[in-house]
Amino acid sequence: MVLDSEDVEQFLTKLVIAAGHRMSTGSDEVLCGVTLLRDRVKTTVASNGALAQKMDEVQYAFDDGPCLRAAREGSAQYVPDFTVEERFPEYSRAIAGHGIISALGVPIPLEGEAMAALNFYSPFAEAFCESDIAAAQRFAEEVSVSLRLAVRIARLTESSADMRAAMESRTTIDLAVGVIMGQNRCSQDEAMSILKAASSARNLKVRDVAASVLQSLGQGPGRTHFD
Repeated sequence: MVLDSEDVEQFLTKLVIAAGHRMSTGSDEVLCGVTLLRDRVKTTVASNGALAQKMDEVQYAFDDGPCLRAAREGSAQYVPDFTVEERFPEYSRAIAGHGIISALGVPIPLEGEAMAALNFYSPFAEAFCESDIAAAQRFAEEVSVSLRLAVRIARLTESSADMRAAMESRTTIDLAVGVIMGQNRCSQDEAMSILKAASSARNLKVRDVAASVLQSLGQGPGRTHFD
């Protein structure tokens, strides 16, 4: 699935669909969502249906629930009946209002600061038995290696994009400094000071001020070539 996916979001979508099929019996499709927490603040979500997505959003609004707790604590979290659940009182009332009575959160073992978990929802009480929980845990173990690879690829892609953006920003600033030096017959340091002063006065980033200098000459932002 990793090599067939364009990014980690697409991989998670395929993963959650597979998880839903694995846990479903007959014509009853189990609602399933997956959460990936990276860098403590980045949350990536995928689901196999609109209701599962809505239930995940409710959970994130309360910043707690079986899926988030499973991801953060690294242990399965089963709620047999939300109408009598005491661990997540406000969340339980909210999710029961959408017709969901039981849920199962299963962690996907990752590495570093990344955390992930699968979340299964059901409109029935005590919907998941011990064998269901064991099956969900086996599936989480099976996909953990692939998800680790997807996370690594995403990090490399993001790092490459950040590096490219930083280099292009530097190119734009350098070109603008050259223009200012020519217009004001000043040194490079003096030109940079002029650029920073304009940035402060206009409450804009130095890179944006530099881009406006180039645009005033009919040029677009500087581009760094990586040929």
